[in-house]
Amino acid sequence: MPGFQIRSAAVACAGLVLLASCASAAPAGPDPDAVTGTVVVFAAASLTEAFTDLADEFEAAHPGTAVTVNLGSSAALAQQLTAGAPADVFAAANEAAMGVVSDAGLVRGEAAVFARNSLRIAVPAGNPAGVTGLADFARRDLTVALCAPEAPCGMLSARVFAYAGITPAPDTLEQDVKAALVKVERDEVDCALVYRTDVLAAGGAVDGIDFPGADEAVTEYPIATLGDAPNPGAAEAFLDFVLSGTGRAALAAAGFGVG
Repeated sequence: MPGFQIRSAAVACAGLVLLASCASAAPAGPDPDAVTGTVVVFAAASLTEAFTDLADEFEAAHPGTAVTVNLGSSAALAQQLTAGAPADVFAAANEAAMGVVSDAGLVRGEAAVFARNSLRIAVPAGNPAGVTGLADFARRDLTVALCAPEAPCGMLSARVFAYAGITPAPDTLEQDVKAALVKVERDEVDCALVYRTDVLAAGGAVDGIDFPGADEAVTEYPIATLGDAPNPGAAEAFLDFVLSGTGRAALAAAGFGVG
């Protein structure tokens, strides 16, 4: 019996050594906190300045990452995503564009509203045409730019004009708000209806004109990670970064409402 006990102990010890050896030889699993690789973000054109800054800050906070921001009309970006374009994060300028992507089953979890925006009249510096308000968008003697009806800024503009009882007479319909702003910056049009953040971003290149009802017509910006995100870990980290105090500060500095 004593010999049996010693042998059993020896076998047990050998088994423990073998288990320890196997455990030490097993490859370590991925670090859930590690954030590396490229993050592809589809973002509304009006987020150009804010998301360019946030991308730089995110990369600095997470060495080994690279943020690629694809900017454009939210409606066009939604179409690209539903057609299979690969991306990690979608930040839209209205709920409708996010709804298209969500209804297609492409959104992971729930989208979160992270910013708000409203419209302003943009005119070339010095306001050479003497534009004073929304009624001027119906003047045939002026050259007017608006966003295309399917773009979020176009949808919001339609609400504003309907509320004011004005039928605008646009000479050009631009695919997104930045394209409309460029027309003003180049003095190619007398006025355009753009977001207040775009007027701020243009600096002295354009003048901004407030109008009654602008603060009542607000668009909300939702953001979400995508179910087929090539880099889901980094996607979640970027979304959290946008929603963080750092992200809110950058958006507020760009003129967005974040309250």
